Amino acid sequence: MIWNVIDKRVRPYRWKRINAIAEATCHDNSCRDSDQAESSPDDIVYAQRESISLADAIAWANSLPGGVTLFLYDEGRGTTLRPYPSA
Repeated sequence: MIWNVIDKRVRPYRWKRINAIAEATCHDNSCRDSDQAESSPDDIVYAQRESISLADAIAWANSLPGGVTLFLYDEGRGTTLRPYPSA
């Protein structure tokens, strides 16, 4: 379930194709002025999707287990070529 969204797009009106990263929201606990999220065994470590619509990115991140922070990037930015394991 999405607990937070960080929009890092330079082109914020592009929604047809973006890149998205989801991480457990508890990873944000060390950020200044952050709400604190408890970790859970269900938390994902890292997952990414490339060249998907904003609507699909939201639906995908919302379907992930545990609380996630969804990071949004312009297509071609923010993600790696090699996906990390999602658990």
